Amino acid sequence: MRGRVASVNSMFVGSSNELGAFESGVTAKLMGTVTAVIFGGSMTLLTVGITAFGSPSFRKLDLSKDIEDYEAHN
Repeated sequence: MRGRVASVNSMFVGSSNELGAFESGVTAKLMGTVTAVIFGGSMTLLTVGITAFGSPSFRKLDLSKDIEDYEAHN
């Protein structure tokens, strides 16, 4: 079962990289390279801002206890 899960995971990761490269190329062709890079960076920052203000529990999330527990067991 583990091999099948790893196979499906690698298919999704591999195809997402290819789709992302295709999307970046199309955007650069349509908008121009510099504009596409600025647009992509702006959309990334906008997504981070929306997530930060829309989910305050993410900002308060403290994983240090989980990391300590993980390190103690390994």
